[in-house]
Amino acid sequence: MKLTHAAATLVATFSFAALATPSFAAGDPAKGRTLFNQCRACHQIGADAQNSVGPVLNGVVGRKAGSYPGYNYSDANKNSGLTWDAATLDEYLKDPRGKVPGTKMIFPGIKQDDRRADVIAFISTIKENGDGAEE
Repeated sequence: MKLTHAAATLVATFSFAALATPSFAAGDPAKGRTLFNQCRACHQIGADAQNSVGPVLNGVVGRKAGSYPGYNYSDANKNSGLTWDAATLDEYLKDPRGKVPGTKMIFPGIKQDDRRADVIAFISTIKENGDGAEE
């Protein structure tokens, strides 16, 4: 089958885009559990978790940004239109204020790709009711 010039260009463009799309290496939830300790200064997880400086992170993966009940989010976070999935969390945890300018989160970010992947792998295991938070 012979491709037209336009079709060949389209195939090449999509092939390049697939290679340029960041891939998220599977993180290690056990390492992420330990790394999450730095997050505990502001965020709680588990069955008895409550909002603190930051919102509860139970079930955060799949949640719309700015939507955990009872937490006073910044307008920037509430209006970001984001849903927390692995890719979005990766960008946010690398540079929170770069991803959501105006966020209240003052954390400077986790610059190491593997550490972010580990934290995301861990918080992905935490159910909305807090199951998975305890060791």
